[in-house]
Amino acid sequence: MLTALGLLGVTAGCSGAPSNQPADGPVEIRFSWWGNAGRAELTNKAIAEFEAANPNIKVKPEYGDIGGYFDKLATQVAANDAPDVITMGGAYPAEYANRGALLDLSTVSGSLDLSKMDQGALENGQVQGKQYGVSTGANALSIVVNPAVFQAAGVAVPDDSTWSWEDFARTAAEITSKSPKGTYGTATVLTHDSLDAFARQHGESLYTQDGQLGLNQDTVRDYFDYSSKLSETGAAPSASETVEKLDVSTEQTLMGMGKAAMMLTWSNSLSALSKASGADLRLLKLPGETPTPGIWLQSSQFYTISARSKQADAAAKLISFLVNNEAAAKIIQSDRGVPSNSEMRDAIKDLLTPQGKVEAAYIDQIGKMDFAPTFIGPTGSTAVSEITARINTEVLFRRLTPEKAAEQWISESKAAIGK
Repeated sequence: MLTALGLLGVTAGCSGAPSNQPADGPVEIRFSWWGNAGRAELTNKAIAEFEAANPNIKVKPEYGDIGGYFDKLATQVAANDAPDVITMGGAYPAEYANRGALLDLSTVSGSLDLSKMDQGALENGQVQGKQYGVSTGANALSIVVNPAVFQAAGVAVPDDSTWSWEDFARTAAEITSKSPKGTYGTATVLTHDSLDAFARQHGESLYTQDGQLGLNQDTVRDYFDYSSKLSETGAAPSASETVEKLDVSTEQTLMGMGKAAMMLTWSNSLSALSKASGADLRLLKLPGETPTPGIWLQSSQFYTISARSKQADAAAKLISFLVNNEAAAKIIQSDRGVPSNSEMRDAIKDLLTPQGKVEAAYIDQIGKMDFAPTFIGPTGSTAVSEITARINTEVLFRRLTPEKAAEQWISESKAAIGK
């Protein structure tokens, strides 16, 4: 992926300017996203509504699991074969925008109405003051909980207004010890996103406003040490099982199979995980949120347009439809996060499933918290999440101590972002 991303600087200036004018006849645009079969079904229904309202535009869907999605995208972009509308997340909009691969959306403002979007959501999609991404909805890190697993183990669900990371680890280990073999207190060890929250709870941040690393080596060491102990104590799966479960579908996760009491993940995963497990799942705030919150509101995903799209106007119309049209909102609901358009939130509030309502209530709760600002990662930061996962695996298999892992993480991450 990094090799392909590196080619962007070479290829971005070689293509002609995109067409920002409406086409005279029927056109086809490609729309890529990741997700499970449920998301594909919803998205295809929304596409059908769009095509009915725009008979001169045909949308070709391209989707798959998150595993391999960005590798494939990087290769497509480097080969000048990117989809017209590209779904992105995290730091990827900045990564691609800074390499000239995404369209400045002000150039298609006549077909893309962003006037009803929340200001914070708009800012999340901006890179150096220019709009490159359109937020699909709000999202936040959470602990997804299966109360049935707690009950079967005879363990009480924690109070998320006061619990600590030590409480989380102790509770998870107790559940594993009191559950059938193969069922765990927590489905996963820590993730790259939880490293960000972990740092913020220590008064630091993953990145600073000027694009530097914003956390120190001791914090990274404590993070790897904690992750390792979750596995070693049996609170989480073994190193080998953890690796086996990386990038699997929702249905194949331990939470999706009903074999985990807790899982640290994004709040908009609740509906899919509930459907997969057949259980009445809940959302808890992260451990350790007092006295310093580490959580933040983040756009679940972003819709972007390739800088090389030959049908940028049609692509902009699709995005505008997805975020502003009631028919689309009523189909997608909270699958890509709680809508960032207040009118769409009102349109779907009575239609949400019980899980969707839980997600919306959770986002509303987080939105009222006083948390530190977030800073989008600099160019090269998408590689840092891969560095975190790789080094964490080395720690889990005891090939690196937490101390050496932290030293290596700092060194490699600085090299990745060129700082």
